[in-house]
Amino acid sequence: MKERIAKTKAVFNILSSDSTDGDGGYGIGTIDLNNVTPIIIDPEENKIFVDMEALHGRSVVEKKVRFRPDKTHAGDKPKLYWIVWVSLNSTKAGPYYSGCAACKVLVSREERRIKLGYKSMPEHVNNLDKALKGKFVLSHIDEKSKNLLRHFLINHDEGFWNRSITELKSQLTV
Repeated sequence: MKERIAKTKAVFNILSSDSTDGDGGYGIGTIDLNNVTPIIIDPEENKIFVDMEALHGRSVVEKKVRFRPDKTHAGDKPKLYWIVWVSLNSTKAGPYYSGCAACKVLVSREERRIKLGYKSMPEHVNNLDKALKGKFVLSHIDEKSKNLLRHFLINHDEGFWNRSITELKSQLTV
């Protein structure tokens, strides 16, 4: 019998701390996602929750869904979700919400083993990057979702909210 040799797959490494310590070789170009939290908003069910698996595209709403970058792929009346990338930073006064960007996800309501859906990967990557860089991209989400997110962020830690810049507060004011 021949032995099977497992092929090595390319792996995306998420490294913590400073990836440029040492000789500057390994780890250059990696990003630190320790201060990023993905929040899922389901405006139809009035639900909002943290799902760390969204960092790898495996959140509860993304599992068993075949995504395409075409909105019609999700069907006639798809279910809307928002994945919001929230980054935290800290000053002498304490931690605060330093960046926040939302991305639309549409999932078909049709009962299937593998559902169909819409998700724009470039939008997710770019908005995650914007959140990490301290930008706020929330003006395109609906009022109900803005209200849910605002209450969630305040209830999570009111001090974080109070120390955050006014741009976040103004974008989430309904």
